[in-house]
Amino acid sequence: MKRIIVAIDGFSSCGKSTMARKLAAEVGYVYVDTGAMYRAVSLFCLRNGWMTAETMDEAAINAHVGRIKLEFRLNDSGKAEMYLNGENVEHEIRTLEVANGASRVSTLGAVRRELVRQQQLMGEKKGIVMDGRDIGTVVFPEAELKVFLTASPEIRAQRRYDELLGKGEQAVYDEVLANVVERDERDQNRAESPLRKADDAIVIDNSDLTPDEQQQRLRELFQQKISE
Repeated sequence: MKRIIVAIDGFSSCGKSTMARKLAAEVGYVYVDTGAMYRAVSLFCLRNGWMTAETMDEAAINAHVGRIKLEFRLNDSGKAEMYLNGENVEHEIRTLEVANGASRVSTLGAVRRELVRQQQLMGEKKGIVMDGRDIGTVVFPEAELKVFLTASPEIRAQRRYDELLGKGEQAVYDEVLANVVERDERDQNRAESPLRKADDAIVIDNSDLTPDEQQQRLRELFQQKISE
């Protein structure tokens, strides 16, 4: 059967990872969560003191980014988890602090180039579903199926807020919304690989879609590409 690359880009907290992971499981493809990769870099920098809530030591990060080895390993339930230099950091990278840091380190050219290199290696044999900010524009501009996922900032903030509360973390909705808006601004205006829709990407606005409805839409698009 024909194997393709599926690139799913879009704004933060749109549900890209959930959408991509489900499709990959359904069709037997490899799923790569690039957001988790940038979060792992963020965690690495926070741990080493190269980044705080107010500052970022770009020189130190650029000098050490080559030390970062990222890989996904399946757990006992078959879910891929993020490993940073051999350590399972799946839980540690899901905090709001690490997520905000990921958006900041992703503006650095050296970080993006290294992670793009690792991502492209993962997709050499196709049969892959990858989500992020620049998959269809930079990582795999030749991807057969490109989707751009979006939703209103308020809806995305509510989803993120509910997710944090569901994990037992403290959160304030207005702070989460401010963080979503800040990340949108940073993602779209960074000098290195800014977030934008590829010319041939198909837009899915899931503001008013149920998870099942958006998954059905993605499934239909995938089957169309496979049958072409």
